[in-house]
Amino acid sequence: MPGVFDLADKEASVVKMEQEAAAPGFWDDPRQAQRKMQQLMHLKELTGCWRNLRSNAQALLELTELGLESGDSSMQEQLEAEYAKLAQTLAQEEMNLTLSGPYDDRPAIVSLYAGAGGTDSQDWVEMLLAMYVRWGETHRRPVQVMDLSYGEEAGLRSATLEIGGTHACGYLRSERGVHRLVRLSPFDPAHSRHTSFAQVEVVPVAEAESETVIRPEDLKMDFFRSSGPGGQNVQKVSTAVRLTHLPSGIIVTCQTERSQHQNREYAMRILQARLLARQNEERAQELAKQRGERMAAEFGSQIRSYVLHPYKMVKDHRTDYQSNNPEAVLNGDLNGFMEAFLMSRVGG
Repeated sequence: MPGVFDLADKEASVVKMEQEAAAPGFWDDPRQAQRKMQQLMHLKELTGCWRNLRSNAQALLELTELGLESGDSSMQEQLEAEYAKLAQTLAQEEMNLTLSGPYDDRPAIVSLYAGAGGTDSQDWVEMLLAMYVRWGETHRRPVQVMDLSYGEEAGLRSATLEIGGTHACGYLRSERGVHRLVRLSPFDPAHSRHTSFAQVEVVPVAEAESETVIRPEDLKMDFFRSSGPGGQNVQKVSTAVRLTHLPSGIIVTCQTERSQHQNREYAMRILQARLLARQNEERAQELAKQRGERMAAEFGSQIRSYVLHPYKMVKDHRTDYQSNNPEAVLNGDLNGFMEAFLMSRVGG
C-alpha cells in the first residue's frame, strides 16, 4: 500500500524514538515522556505486525510456486486456507491504518442535538442515544451518559455521553454529521410520514491539562435544578451545572447526577474536549489557508438516512454502504457503517 504505510520509514522512526528515550533528561517531563513511550510501543507493534505480514506473504508465495512445480493437487486446500488467513489479517491491519490519528485511540464525547422536525426530532435524538449506548455495551466499552435535556412533550432536545475503549474516537468519528429519520410519526394524529433530523458531534477527550488551558477568570459557573420530561424539576436542590467559557462562548450543562460536584466534573470534561476540538479546527483552517486549500463545510451535511416507511433501509450517503435491517442498526449494529467509512479514507 504505497503512500499509506512505509515500513522502512516507520522502522527509522522507531530507531529515532528509542534514541530519544535513552537520552538524558527524557523523563524530566514524566507526562510527555509517558505519552512518547506509548507512541513508541504502538509503532513497534505496528512495524512488527507488518514485518510478519511481509514474511508470511513471501513464504506463501514460495509454497505456491512449489505446489505448481510439483503438480500436487492435495496442496491446494492448504494453500487456500493459508491465503484466507493472510487476507483476513491484511484486512484487519488495513483497518488499523485508518485508526492511527493522534486522537483515534482516545475516549470520545458524543453530543446529539435535535434539528428540524419538532417533537419527532427530539424523539429521534432519544433513539440515537439508545443506539450509541447499545453499540458501546455490545462491544464491552465503558459508556457514561453525561447530560440529558428533555423535550417538552417527549424525547430529548440534546444528549451527551462518553464512550471509551480501544479506538473509540477513531470509530465514532464516522458518525459526525446530520442523521435523517423517515417514518410514520407516532406524534401525528393522522399518523402521516415525517422526516426528522439530528446533529451528531464527536470530539476526543482532552487527556492532558496542557492541551486546554482554562483560566478561572475565563469561566462562569451557574447552578440550577435538574429538570426531567415536560420541564419538571426532579431535584429539590440546585445540583445541575452550567459552565460558560467566556473567550470562546462555549456553554456546557450537566444535570444527570445527583451530586453538584460530579456534574461539575462532567461539565469540565466536556468543555475541555470541545475546546481541544475547536483548537484543532482552527489549526486546520489556518494550515488550509496557508496552502490555499478550501475546507469542506462538513457541519450540517447529511451523512446517513434511516428509512422506516414506506420501505426499510439505512444508507450512508458518503460510502453508499446500506442495510435493509434498520431495527438491527438502531440496536447498535453500526460496525459495517463505521468500517466502510474508515476504509473509504485509506489512501485519501
